[in-house]
Amino acid sequence: MIVVLFAMVCGVYICSICLKQVSTRTKSGFSSVQVIQRPCPHPDVEPEELRYMHHPKPNTYSRAECACNPVRYFAILSMQRSGSGWFETLLNNHTNISSNGEIFSVKVRRSNISTIVETLDKLYNLDWLSSASKNECTAAVGLKWMLNQGLMQHHEEIVEYFNTRGVSAIFLFRRNLLRRMISVLANLYDRDNKLLNGTHKSHVHSPHEAEILAKYKPIINATLLIPNLKQVEDTSTKALEYFKSTRHIILFYEDIVKNRTKLLDVQDFLKVPKRDLKSRQVKIHKGNLSSQIENWGDVQKTLTGTQYERFLSVDYRRR
Repeated sequence: MIVVLFAMVCGVYICSICLKQVSTRTKSGFSSVQVIQRPCPHPDVEPEELRYMHHPKPNTYSRAECACNPVRYFAILSMQRSGSGWFETLLNNHTNISSNGEIFSVKVRRSNISTIVETLDKLYNLDWLSSASKNECTAAVGLKWMLNQGLMQHHEEIVEYFNTRGVSAIFLFRRNLLRRMISVLANLYDRDNKLLNGTHKSHVHSPHEAEILAKYKPIINATLLIPNLKQVEDTSTKALEYFKSTRHIILFYEDIVKNRTKLLDVQDFLKVPKRDLKSRQVKIHKGNLSSQIENWGDVQKTLTGTQYERFLSVDYRRR
């Protein structure tokens, strides 16, 4: 009996020693193993294009099989009532493009350059979740940024950020600044009076709603008309000068309306597959300017014979 007990004790002891040795070998064998992520190969890409191709790693989800799909960063730089809302809906109609609206319309996000950079980092890391976020592999991500939303004030730091991070700029302006002024004044009026059943809408999706909003005809201050047009013109010129060192493309709303092939140029600029892009938005102000301005005679008299006389004519028709 004593011999049996001794044998059992020895057996338990030997087993425990063996388990410890196995555990030690296991730890020492795997503790030094590291998973090395290989860079995503892009053999057919020109070297100068690589700085604009990114592989973000979101903190909020995993890109999984899309991890090696490169992402382009962009920013639509524009002014209010220049067609940027319509243009952005066209971009978001693309399966692989996510444009996240006027992120910097919220003042706290543009309060200083630090909050601006923090916001941009979150956006371009694909951690900015909005209705524009795509389920497909995103190939281009960006935002709509108005010139008066901290962009001009911090232009030096933002240009440096764009060039360092490989962000491409899409400038979108209107050729006819008088039509833009009408849209600005009409939008301000509707914001205060809410013509659509007590609701303010900057953009509409039905001809009926567009017709209601278009009934308002603003009275334009003829005395301040030319100075105001010049101020807008100077601002856009200054923005182009500030950002001339960035990779950029310059677009005009009227050109896109007249010729939708301009959208192919944009897709080529963003290096995304070509698609037929559509928008549900309906244009509000159409036709001759004489039917859209209450004091048309004063405006016509003020601009005739000046460098802005061209704004009085019909400047685009959709093809």
